[in-house]
Amino acid sequence: SALDPEMVGEVLEVMKELAEEGMTMAVVTHEMKFAQEIGDRLIFMDEGLIVEEGTPQQIFTEPSNARTRSFLTRVMQ
Repeated sequence: SALDPEMVGEVLEVMKELAEEGMTMAVVTHEMKFAQEIGDRLIFMDEGLIVEEGTPQQIFTEPSNARTRSFLTRVMQ
């Protein structure tokens, strides 16, 4: 969160390597491309409540919740 852009990339790369090695992680992120690439199961929260969960494929290509659709439309442009 308070990392400079260069450091964010380095941290995400280490996390990607750990995921590829089979490490289980619970990650809270606004980095949607990272979540889409690395996640097995995603949870989308709004105002502290889970409003949608599923695979990256489900969440990013056919979100069922209007808030999820709205958010992804804005951040994935």
